[in-house]
Amino acid sequence: MDLSRLKKRASFPFETIATAVAFSPRLESILAETKRISVLFNTNLVLIHIGEKTTEKEETLDKLIEKIGFDKDKYRIIWMDGDPVDTILKLCKLNTVDLIILGALEKENLFKYYVGSIARKISRRAKCSVLLLTNPSVSPKKFKKIIINGVDNIKTIHTLRAMVYFARYEKTKNITVVQEVNIPTLAMTMADSNTAPEANKIKKELVQEESIKLQAMLDSLDKMDIEVTMKTLNGKPGYAISNYAKIKNADLLVFNSPDTHLGIFDRIFTHDIEYVLADLPCNLLIIHSRV
Repeated sequence: MDLSRLKKRASFPFETIATAVAFSPRLESILAETKRISVLFNTNLVLIHIGEKTTEKEETLDKLIEKIGFDKDKYRIIWMDGDPVDTILKLCKLNTVDLIILGALEKENLFKYYVGSIARKISRRAKCSVLLLTNPSVSPKKFKKIIINGVDNIKTIHTLRAMVYFARYEKTKNITVVQEVNIPTLAMTMADSNTAPEANKIKKELVQEESIKLQAMLDSLDKMDIEVTMKTLNGKPGYAISNYAKIKNADLLVFNSPDTHLGIFDRIFTHDIEYVLADLPCNLLIIHSRV
């Protein structure tokens, strides 16, 4: 495998998209959503099935592909045995996949949350962007309400650029970038001797400082005719934006890829993205930045 093709590779454009083929009741809807996005970005498509290749499975998949109307020159199917997560991740690297599309239940039960479902495990470890679809449809619709996590992180500018690219192709006119402010955390950074007015002043200055940094990133984007709105939320990072996405009936929530490999202890002592993975408010797009 030529890893040099992956190093410093930009998050976009999406040139190759993959999807995991599981022979479940949602297979047709997952394939229909995948086809729409593949056509939208004019990508190559890799369909991956981990498990035994049988005549029955081949016939089922061929019928669905014909029904949905895949371009014969734009896709290929890979059948392979092995551990589902490790094998899918390996195949994504080998095929220089930019985005993998997976079906995901909105909420995991307690056991699956701590052990980790296949979709969630891939989300945490993938070296490409990941789109988790909570309610895929055989008649897919475009993402109109997009909310992006504007966390203070080196990856965020790459995520914002990728989403402007995404919105242009999707013809989405407005995207919202959310800045989460955890007031209790800010309070802990202050000395006990601060008076209430002084504490409030410090809080306001810290929030303003973060807002200025985020606004500078937004101003640097080549947005063309896309309106980008900045929203500040008070609350626990991850939880606040997830709740906001539910209230706004968002079609798509967007996060940076995790900074490090997240294990079981990261799910006990929750990171911001783990709140979202545990209880998906809507479709989730995780933008991977190779920085």
